[in-house]
Amino acid sequence: MFTIYVYILDTLADWETGYVTAELHSSRFFKKDAEKVSLKTVSNSNDPIKTMGGMTIVPDCQIEDIIVSETSVLILPGANTWSDPKHGAIIEKAKELLSSGGTVCAICGATVALANIGVLDNRPHTSNGAGFLEMVSPNYKGQSFYIDKPSVTDHNLITASSTGGLLWAKQIIEHLGVFQSDTLEAWYNYFSTGKPEHFFALMQTLPSVDQN
Repeated sequence: MFTIYVYILDTLADWETGYVTAELHSSRFFKKDAEKVSLKTVSNSNDPIKTMGGMTIVPDCQIEDIIVSETSVLILPGANTWSDPKHGAIIEKAKELLSSGGTVCAICGATVALANIGVLDNRPHTSNGAGFLEMVSPNYKGQSFYIDKPSVTDHNLITASSTGGLLWAKQIIEHLGVFQSDTLEAWYNYFSTGKPEHFFALMQTLPSVDQN
């Protein structure tokens, strides 16, 4: 079973995680033999946080509760508060997860937090445009590994820009292998274009429901 830990912090960018958390939690498009997924919100305290959109989220667990294993996935959303030193603990945990074969998925401001401790210095990655990480992270030395795309996968590290949430979700789902490949392609095509033919293609890829 995969355990998906979604780090929550004040000013969390609601739109960035919407696609991936909805699909992983609902499992509505999972293939028949998909690995089970448990999704938990995690924070550095038991206090509720307020998202950028004004939503209140109460964490399910704390950083010390994260199980470091190959089946653990840490999702780091963007926020305006990543510069607060209290978030250093989750970034250290992210580094530990990567070293242990777990998966770390960071978007927007979370990529800055990773850049600050050198995680992006020697791995392909992206962020909010070429030159952004140099501007906000004095310690960043990964310029030669920067890829100017909305989302980039490098084995167990998946990074994205603030506008790359849909592709980021696709790459995370693909990495976990919980969708059939044709389901994932149709899902992405539909949500990226809105064309009805992709919706019908998506429906046709799903396992038939037993009517008995």
